[in-house]
Amino acid sequence: MPIPTTNATPERITLIAADGLALAIDSRGDARDPALVFAHGFGQTRQAWNASAATLADGGWRCLTMDARGHGDSGWRADGKYDFAQFVDDLVRAARIAPHKPILVGASMGGLLGLVAQAEHEVFRALVLVDITPRWEAAGVERILTFMRAHPQGFANVEEASAAIAQYLPHRVAAKSPERLRSLLVADTGGRLRWHWDPRLLDTIAAGSEREQMRLLDAARRIRVPVLLISGARSDVVSDDTIAEFLRCVPHAQHVRVDRAAHMIAGDDNAAFTTAVAHFITPLRDCATRHTP
Repeated sequence: MPIPTTNATPERITLIAADGLALAIDSRGDARDPALVFAHGFGQTRQAWNASAATLADGGWRCLTMDARGHGDSGWRADGKYDFAQFVDDLVRAARIAPHKPILVGASMGGLLGLVAQAEHEVFRALVLVDITPRWEAAGVERILTFMRAHPQGFANVEEASAAIAQYLPHRVAAKSPERLRSLLVADTGGRLRWHWDPRLLDTIAAGSEREQMRLLDAARRIRVPVLLISGARSDVVSDDTIAEFLRCVPHAQHVRVDRAAHMIAGDDNAAFTTAVAHFITPLRDCATRHTP
């Protein structure tokens, strides 16, 4: 893939959700170009897509990267009550920003939301699912949640947070720069640095995720648009069994495995990830269709 040359600051869009929550979206590229909507994983932010979005915007795509509710710069519910339907509705609203149906690039939670949004609302013209299947390996998800619960008091400084990530992701060759890491942290009233997501999500969305698996399998069987599943060869969240089940549900789906990546593929091997996305979306470039009212 070419090295991105776009140096312009992304345009910030504020999308208002059905319950009035403000959702933060970055838009890169020309608004007249075909659109990609990027949906991050649980506990991540839109910053996870920066490198890929910059590269693909240079390639003639409008790239919309959104912070899910309770994450990053999007609003957090005052009552702490989150449910799966809210996230799906938010994603549907984001898809409708573009005049033509966009392509979804959804990692983990974002991919699951995309499956349901497409099955129930048909807002996308293709789906890229990043290391997620309707059923997943419970041990891999529990490892992620254990890390997310591991630092309830936050960190004294960026260096402490960096050390925690390095221990959690020992296969990563390079650590995030202090600047990039700061975007994932927010200072509390005592000056401690905490991850930039609402910890109450662990008791709502994470705790109830397995109850959604039958709905997700049903959604997968209803998908008729082109689909690409990108999995990490080192992932402990998807497996040969869960991938095979997904491909039986969506027999027209393509599958690409990234050898040097675990679950967070865009961060583990961004060049291979972005290349796989580009190869899939390029033939779809001129197949845009308008949203129906």
